[in-house]
Amino acid sequence: MPTNLERALEAFASKHGFKGKGSLSVALVVTEHARVKGLPLDSEALLTGRRGQVLGLGKSAVQSILKRHGIERVLAAQGGRTSRGSLQNMRDYVAFLNAAHRKGIADIDSIEAYWIQCVRGFFAGKPFKLKLDSSRSLRTLVRDVLAQATRRQKDLPGMYYAGAVAQHLVGAKLDCALGNGKFEHHSHSTADAPGDRAGDFVVGDVAIHVTTAPGEEVIERCGGNLDSGYRPVLVTLQKGVAVAEGLAEHRGLGDRIDIFEIEQFVALNIYELGGFAADGRRDAVDDLVDAYNEVIDEVETDPSLRIEVRK
Repeated sequence: MPTNLERALEAFASKHGFKGKGSLSVALVVTEHARVKGLPLDSEALLTGRRGQVLGLGKSAVQSILKRHGIERVLAAQGGRTSRGSLQNMRDYVAFLNAAHRKGIADIDSIEAYWIQCVRGFFAGKPFKLKLDSSRSLRTLVRDVLAQATRRQKDLPGMYYAGAVAQHLVGAKLDCALGNGKFEHHSHSTADAPGDRAGDFVVGDVAIHVTTAPGEEVIERCGGNLDSGYRPVLVTLQKGVAVAEGLAEHRGLGDRIDIFEIEQFVALNIYELGGFAADGRRDAVDDLVDAYNEVIDEVETDPSLRIEVRK
């Protein structure tokens, strides 16, 4: 149940459009002024000497606040300093803080926590970026998208973006290679325990498991696949390949499970689908991303899992 303060903050943010990186930077820095100076604040005292900028508003100040909350990503390279709107944003927000102070609800820790959550939402709401660059390897393109998902995951503990992106990249690659309708896609949160389905994807007699952190459980599922007449395939990150191989050997399945590194698994298919030609590769990447985004729209509820191609 939202508190009076939370409802007031939400109403303020909605009315004044405090959702972008510039306004969020202002909110964080002015909240810090309120912590240090106390309330009420004088908006005129929060202007620089030439009265053209908000006092203390810059990248280092914003990032210092974010770092206290375990966020390393850069919110705004200029911290909102060059935006003319930042002055009015500051005045509007100071008025809000002073009004909250008069009502006796201006808890600075709670206010900062609200804006930090808004920052996390700002980062999470953006699609992953894939930049086409003919000078870089296709494996690097896949690696970059997964790295973005891993960074976002660190900013939002409890969310498993990297695993979802890996699963749906593999699913999209299979759609491109085999055609739509050859197998079912499922949301990343859907369990694939024995008795439910054989793997993340089942194609013919092959059960494909996609994981960023292979453990004994997935090797056990592969063993169950073998007992049920399926050929298990495990796709994981580069650092997970050796782990998976070691676990499979320990279980006596080292020569019965095909283990692939995801960058190679996807990149090689792009080469093949593109006919090993430059134009074909670009088209194949576009097709892969289109197929991936279609899967996201179909089975996931979080649109920020989508990928945007930049050329």
